[in-house]
Amino acid sequence: MKKTMGIVVLAAGEGKRFKAPTPKPLAPLCGRRMVDFPLSESLSFAEKASLQTFCTVVTGHERERVEAYLRERYNKQINFTFQKEQKGTADALKSYFESHGSGQKTDLTLVLCADTPLIRRRHLSALYQALADGDHDGVVAAFRTSNPQGYGRITSGQGPGFSIVEEDEASDEIRKITLVNSGLYLFKTSFLLEHLEEIGSGAKDEFYLTKIFQDHLKLKAVLFPDAHSFMGVNTLRQLGAASHEIRREINQRHLENGVLIVDERHTSIDWEVSIGENSVIHPHNFIYGRTKIGRSVHIGPNCTIEECDIRDHASIKGHCHLEKASIAPGAAIGPFAHLRPESHIGEGSKIGNFVEIKKAVLHRGVKVSHLSYVGDAEIGEESNIGCGFITCNYDGTLKHKTTIGKRAFIGSDTQTVAPVSIGDDAYIASGSTINRDVPKEAFAVARSRQVTKEGMAKRFKKKKTEDV
Repeated sequence: MKKTMGIVVLAAGEGKRFKAPTPKPLAPLCGRRMVDFPLSESLSFAEKASLQTFCTVVTGHERERVEAYLRERYNKQINFTFQKEQKGTADALKSYFESHGSGQKTDLTLVLCADTPLIRRRHLSALYQALADGDHDGVVAAFRTSNPQGYGRITSGQGPGFSIVEEDEASDEIRKITLVNSGLYLFKTSFLLEHLEEIGSGAKDEFYLTKIFQDHLKLKAVLFPDAHSFMGVNTLRQLGAASHEIRREINQRHLENGVLIVDERHTSIDWEVSIGENSVIHPHNFIYGRTKIGRSVHIGPNCTIEECDIRDHASIKGHCHLEKASIAPGAAIGPFAHLRPESHIGEGSKIGNFVEIKKAVLHRGVKVSHLSYVGDAEIGEESNIGCGFITCNYDGTLKHKTTIGKRAFIGSDTQTVAPVSIGDDAYIASGSTINRDVPKEAFAVARSRQVTKEGMAKRFKKKKTEDV
């Protein structure tokens, strides 16, 4: 029978120092929200360790926003406990156990804070192993720091256990201690249920979970060397520091998987971006969301790519902006191209400089090489679009579609006034404004006839001279 574990993520605090319009657990961080990191890492750890989980987030400040986000993202994986008054970590756990009978029945209880986004599965595995290997009722992750201000200090006593003294209750001598509490705990649930009620209030009339640590109890502090992993995010400055650490971690992961990131320091890739091996990412790229990049893709410098699907051997040249677009294998985009949402670029197609594509399907081998706008359109395979082409898709009220068939040739400086259809193998003369359908294999020209007046140029030159 699988062991069971309750996962409790503490996310009720107001975060007064955070000074942002977003509740602190929902602070954006590398394409996710801050609370996603401890949540997903704990769920991943439990799955790897073959533990059956009961996962709960304790909410308080702006609970509606926090719970709405988590319900949408995690569906039924997450339960909620509302902590009416933020009276400390022990009070949050009491609320959890009172709200959920299932939590009381688990073998183990893991406690994490929503504002610790650098904790990883390896830390949780080490805690679990320490609890399993020894005769302990609970373990806490600890680390040493040269600047322990703000952390609870871990003090050794006469018994098998130890105490954790919060800074606002510590003497000057205790404050010199550099071994500190991370706020990450794993307990036997039966031990927690037995001792939680014994915890009294602290200096700020709060009930600290740290008071459960006493010299005579069988508890252990597990020392971790990577102190930065337990950094709590309480300010926007600390959020920036966490972002820097996570982006470094992301880039290292891609490098290890065979992606060449030319300049790690100036490349920003979100957590859930996937990149295939042998791809090359040049500097000053911002790759957001759940973008998927295939194998042997080349991304030039200074691009912004958001929620896109870029297939194998595609090339994105410098200074492109891509949003929610899909690019088929072997397609070439840019430089200075803009793909807006619902743009689908076919295999081997070419989108050149200063081209904007919006809500359009371009099939295999289409070329839109420069200075064009293609919106609300479908272009058949192997069609060639000349310079300065515009789909006039908006009549002031509604958007309309332009359809161009296979192997069509559209001359430079052509406009299509949608809705309009151009058939396969049709030829549109340069400078035309097409507002009626053109059948397949037809030639269409829609421009005024040229009139040439022999010798008249000198009259205009003379007039210009007189005006001066």
